[in-house]
Amino acid sequence: MQVIRGLHNLRDEHRGCVATIGNFDGVHRGHQAILEQCREQAAKLQLPVTVVVFEPQPREFFAGTQAPPRLTLLRDKVRLLGEAGVERVLCLPFNDALRGLTGEAFIERVLIEGLGVRHLVVGDDFRFGCDRRGDFHLLTEVGERRGFSVEHTRTFTIDDDRVSSTRIRTLLASGNFEAAARLLGRPYQLGGRVVADQKLARTIGVPTANLPQPVRSLALHGVYAVVSELPDGRRLPGVANIGWRPTMGSTRPVLEVHLFDYDGDLYGQRLTVFPCAKLRGEVRFEHLDALKRQITVDQRRARGHLAASAADDLPLASAPLAREAVTSDSSAGTPADHDDG
Repeated sequence: MQVIRGLHNLRDEHRGCVATIGNFDGVHRGHQAILEQCREQAAKLQLPVTVVVFEPQPREFFAGTQAPPRLTLLRDKVRLLGEAGVERVLCLPFNDALRGLTGEAFIERVLIEGLGVRHLVVGDDFRFGCDRRGDFHLLTEVGERRGFSVEHTRTFTIDDDRVSSTRIRTLLASGNFEAAARLLGRPYQLGGRVVADQKLARTIGVPTANLPQPVRSLALHGVYAVVSELPDGRRLPGVANIGWRPTMGSTRPVLEVHLFDYDGDLYGQRLTVFPCAKLRGEVRFEHLDALKRQITVDQRRARGHLAASAADDLPLASAPLAREAVTSDSSAGTPADHDDG
């Protein structure tokens, strides 16, 4: 997997590819179906698969803090794309210069001069360019003149509904991690590197691993029963607070994890955390004694839930689906993000 940051880093060896464009937030099963289309054509043409993504995502550029939270950070997105068979990721900074390109200028500079694209997979309702003239028809028209073909994406549905990042966010917000895992094709996870913090939790007998989180990544808020994977591969049950810790007065969001029956130094190490059940929302307590009493309740509930489901029995997308289909109708999705986020 090769990550190319910006058009200026494209070289002659990057020209000639099968490409698709989007946010690919979550790299969910709908995205995976699109990537399969790309791989099929790439095998026929004996070319690499290239995915064009934007940083920040276009909706984040325009909506700022009102944009939907991300399901995956760029680092995790790149890893998941690589696991799905993508050979190159072109990450374009979404800024005033890029947004100012017309549809035809985007095709010329990015797809033709930059990537030398031979085949492009996009939705037939894809719109791009400051003039909004960029669409499937323009791509097809230019492709016929400049020597590349264009194919529209297939819609991937589960239970008769299109798989989308918005649908997954809704499931996560409601605490339905099993259904979210079916759409993602894997358990939903958060993570980060453990840093030193105020250590107040240790003073009340509940040591925690604190993992700062980017504001854009908080698809969850509240207290959860979790399973955490340590760098050595061990998976341990625990309870986690995800959010702003209002009692502590945090100035940035944090994933704060208490591992049951664990005594060790995790500072500087990366943890992967799998939420399994939502216990409650975030609450501001007037004093630490009240917080400590609530933490005791949270621990008991988390232990009960995890014991009932087995601590390492994550909500994997392994159960048979009631209805799953891939169709050639792409009118339900916009490949600027290959759904909506």
